[in-house]
Amino acid sequence: MAGWRDALPSNGLLAVVKRDCPTCVLVAPVLAELAAEGTVAVTQDDPAFPEGADPRHDGDLELSYRLDIETVPTLIRFSGGREAGRAIGWNKAEWRALTGRAELGESLPENRPGCGSLSVEFGMPERLAVRFGDIPLKARRITVEDHDDPMEAAFNRGWTDGLPIVPPTDLRVARMLAGTTRAADEIVGEIPPNLIPCTVEKAAINAVMAGCRPEYFPTVLAAVEAALMPGFSMHGLLCTTHFAGPVIIVNGPVARRIGMNWGLNALGQGNRANATIGRAFQLIVRNVGGGRPGEIDRAALGNPGKYTFCFAEDETDPDWTPLSVARGIPPGRSAVTLFHGEGVSGFVDQKSRTAEELTTSLAHYLWHVNHPKLCEFGGALLVLSPEHYLIYKSEGWGREEIHNALWTALKRPGRDVVRGAGGLAEGLEPGREDEIIDKFREPTFLITRAGGPAGLFSAVIGGWTGMRMTGEVDPVTKEIGP
Repeated sequence: MAGWRDALPSNGLLAVVKRDCPTCVLVAPVLAELAAEGTVAVTQDDPAFPEGADPRHDGDLELSYRLDIETVPTLIRFSGGREAGRAIGWNKAEWRALTGRAELGESLPENRPGCGSLSVEFGMPERLAVRFGDIPLKARRITVEDHDDPMEAAFNRGWTDGLPIVPPTDLRVARMLAGTTRAADEIVGEIPPNLIPCTVEKAAINAVMAGCRPEYFPTVLAAVEAALMPGFSMHGLLCTTHFAGPVIIVNGPVARRIGMNWGLNALGQGNRANATIGRAFQLIVRNVGGGRPGEIDRAALGNPGKYTFCFAEDETDPDWTPLSVARGIPPGRSAVTLFHGEGVSGFVDQKSRTAEELTTSLAHYLWHVNHPKLCEFGGALLVLSPEHYLIYKSEGWGREEIHNALWTALKRPGRDVVRGAGGLAEGLEPGREDEIIDKFREPTFLITRAGGPAGLFSAVIGGWTGMRMTGEVDPVTKEIGP
């Protein structure tokens, strides 16, 4: 078909059909009859169908795409060059009303459902949107020759984190962009360390490379926006020599909707959403912002979580206040919380049976984060397992009671933690011997719940030592948008 607009009548009827549809075959004689009076027949598959109707072939499906054809047959009336009505499938009364033919299709049944249009088959809407320019991709394109391996090309160009990536073709990027209502050219923010503007499209490219599904994409965008909040200090976290990197905790309905893991092996491998959301975030920082190891990323050792570190909080107990709600997000909303975390450290206590015993045990373990004499220096994220949580729950303790009890237990006399005390050079500066010292700064100690139902094992994720900077380095929480 020369041009899809050329097929549109200014005043008259147009029908879109395909041979591979029993209902279209059923109405073919009717279409031949209408074509004799000027109705335009457009076929999606067989150029000769329907016979006797002089059909026009919508081989590239542009007309079907432009007219938003979801079902065939579709009969459309135009008046003054504009659509004035349409009938979908075969409905005798509707077709008669649209055509003004009181005896149209007399021998046909009253109704027959139509068939799916070729333009809405899986993947086709995005493919057509890219082909016809409705998703204007602006990022620089890199052509990989047929004899080249896309994976190796990505490695050679420094786009990967050391693992293979999914090649970000136009179609895959378009599908990812369909996961959000935000415009492809919208600026999400300036990504450190190079403060390069990151569009939604660039974020989508990296989400594709990470292996995300489109429904994960709003969570990726929220994580990026959270990291750019002034109090998080993403630039500082990148260039530190410490172990830490961003840890992403997801709350709210989105976690269940996209199939995130908060149960068995929640901090481990095996869940696509957990793995790829965190990885997409890291690839955006690397590929857009320039945060590459050995360059601005100066971590002496790093930690495996710098590939990806993302999990959902267990919200299955209605008595538990979700982390996001405790941090100001309204109940029922989805959100991400970002914490500056090093690797997972396992806490084992199989003997405590009361809330008080478990609190004392946990506090003793938490006191050793970073160093037993480094206080007000770094935070901690405590991940309570279900069995440990049940000890608290059996005595009516919730988030507030657990947090307050641990906070009280995480205090020491200054004389025990100043430099030189106990024969250890590390510690607080002299002159604070008579003070009572908190282990952490208040905003930097978080509690969440996750894990499998069996096992008296919880986890402590130590925080970045940069958290000692009051008001400059704190965990952040951001609501997930559309």
